[in-house]
This record gives sequence, C-alpha cells and structure tokens, in this order.
Amino acid sequence: MKKIILLSIAFILCGLSCYANDFSKAEDIITQSIAKNYFPGAQLIVGDDDKIIYEKSFGNFTYDEFSPAVTDESIYDLASLTKVIATTSAIMKLYQESKIDINDKVVKYIPEFANNGKENINILNLLLHNSGLKAFIPFYKYYSTKEEVINAIYNAELDYEPDTKFVYSDLNAILLGFIVEKVSEQSLDKYCKVNIFEPLGMRSTTFLPDDKMMERIPPTENDTYWRNRQLKGEVHDEAASILGGVAGNAGLFSNAEDLYKFMRVLLNNGNYYNPYSRGLKEEKLFEPEYVSLFTKRFTEVFYTNSRALGWDTKPDVLTSKYRMPCGELISDNCFGHTGYTGTSIWCDRDRKLIIIFLTNRVYPSRDNEGIREVRPDIHNAAIESASE
Repeated sequence: MKKIILLSIAFILCGLSCYANDFSKAEDIITQSIAKNYFPGAQLIVGDDDKIIYEKSFGNFTYDEFSPAVTDESIYDLASLTKVIATTSAIMKLYQESKIDINDKVVKYIPEFANNGKENINILNLLLHNSGLKAFIPFYKYYSTKEEVINAIYNAELDYEPDTKFVYSDLNAILLGFIVEKVSEQSLDKYCKVNIFEPLGMRSTTFLPDDKMMERIPPTENDTYWRNRQLKGEVHDEAASILGGVAGNAGLFSNAEDLYKFMRVLLNNGNYYNPYSRGLKEEKLFEPEYVSLFTKRFTEVFYTNSRALGWDTKPDVLTSKYRMPCGELISDNCFGHTGYTGTSIWCDRDRKLIIIFLTNRVYPSRDNEGIREVRPDIHNAAIESASE
C-alpha cells in the first residue's frame, strides 16, 4: 500500500511539473513580462508532430489580482490569426477541391470589385498581400453598416501597382472571406466550423462566442477609440465588428490547445487522427502538395518577400525597427503568423516543432507594445528548451 501511495504521489507531481525539457527560461520571460504589464496573462504550448511537450498558462484575465486566473481552457481573441486558421485554410480547401483557382480574378466571384483598375487582381494577389490595395482603411470613422464597408472595399482605389511589392492589408483577407462565402454558399464561420474545426475536434474555436463561452474569455481591451466600453467576447478589430463579427481578417476566438491541433495537421502534411472514430483513424484534411504550396515562401516575385500564401515565414532581412516576431533561432524552413491582440503561432519544420503563444496584450489599451521585444525571446527560449 505504501508503495502504491508513493507511486501515486510521483505521478501527480510529474503531471504538475515534469517535462523532459526545462522550459524555465521561457516561463521566467513570461512571468517578468506580466510583472512589467506587457500583458496580464498568457498561454504557451510547445509541441511536436505527435504531441504537446509543454503546456502552461500564466497570470490573470486582467491586472486585477482578483480577476480569474488564465487556464488551459481560457479563450482569446485571435485577431489576425483568423486570416490563416480560418480564411487561408478555407481558400486552400476550396482550391484543393477545384472549386476555385488561385489564379482566378477576384471579379469572377465578385463582379462589383471591377472598379478603379482592380479588374486584374487575382486570388493569389490577395494571399500574397501584393494586390495594390491600401494597408488600412479606418472604416469605423466613416461607416456604420456592413453594406457600407463592403461597398467601400469594392470601390477602393489602388494604392500601388499590383505585383510590385508587399503591403500587408486587412482588405485582402476580407475579400478572401467574401470569396469563400460566394463559392461555398455558406457564411465563413459556418464553412470553417463544418469543414475545418469540427473534424479536428476544435471545440473551443469559433466566431461569435456564445454565452457559455464568455466566462472563459479574458477582456481584450477597454476600447477608448470607438466603442468606449470593455470588449469581452466580441471581436476587437473595428472592420470585422462592423461586418458582424465574422470576417476574413479577424473575429475568431480560440485557445492554445485547439490551435495546436490545427498546426499539427499542417506539420503532418494534412493528416490528422479523427477524434470521433474508434481507434483514432488517420484521415486527411489537406493534400500534402497544397500544404507545401501555401506554407512555403513564394519566390516568384520581383521584390523582397517573406510571405507564403496567407502565411508568413522567417524574413531574410528586417524591414522594420522591430525584431522578427518568430525569434532568431527558428529555422528558415518555418511558417506562422501573429495577431494584433498579442497572439502568435509558429511551426519549425526542420525541428518538427510548434509554438503557440496567446495573450491579451491590448488590455487595457492597444498602446502597450511591450510584447514586441519579449515575444521573440519567448520563441527563442522555447526552441532552445525543446532542442535540448
């Protein structure tokens, strides 16, 4: 009996704290960042192509010590991770099924887009962010309805010649979301739920969280720019909000565990184990050639480019004053994305490594940009520990 008790205690302690690798450096960076008010709480997962090798949640929903603690079940506003988890993946699936072609002109699906020299922009341009569209339009300053925003996008003027340079733009992702809806004859959230999230058992991933999920969601921001209230469980992005909370650029909510399920599929070339079948039957969500096409850097351009189709990769050179968000230690053979609210997902193919890091760094205000310096350090520390 004594031996059984000792073994039970050992298993409990191991479940609480034992990992094959020491991730204390990443933990220290996150804990110190919370103390510096870079973000009130966070989730970190490090996994390989088979399993999660490290998972921990940190801090609280807000800086109030009596606010709920972040747990592995907490759900964050993903911001621009929506572009890849939902929109790009939906486009990839439709392309794989020959329902669209990435070389198709946008006007094939949205005839109203053929204004102001935009008639030759194609789906590939939108995925590569070289469409000629502006980086950003503050729709909330001018419009209050979904129809007004849609018309503004359709009638937008070119800001530069398509195919000549990279300009990251929410407009590209919003248009991709419209194309998914036109082709599938479903809303973007419905299409993604049925064809991506449900097959993978991503039960904490959704647009428009319901009341049951609300208690699991930290507040995103005390918005003083437009809505003048605390945002909790509603999309932070203003354009996506006017569009009803479901848009190609933002609106998705999820947690680190669900995002690991998704990234593991891509790391395994589209294969996954069906969580609903006996014996965990291996199935295929995407074909390997499509995963490769969408997640590897696109080189058939005449300008410096770090983008894949929808996804980002490790840049060869810095194009801004900030460090690369993926960290310096990740291999060149990687892909990932970040979100404005303080979210990031990265996959290192050479190491077969996935890093998911989620925060609500815009709480209480988006003016807080401390995460820019520590996020690369967290990724570097995670890679160092996982590689030991």
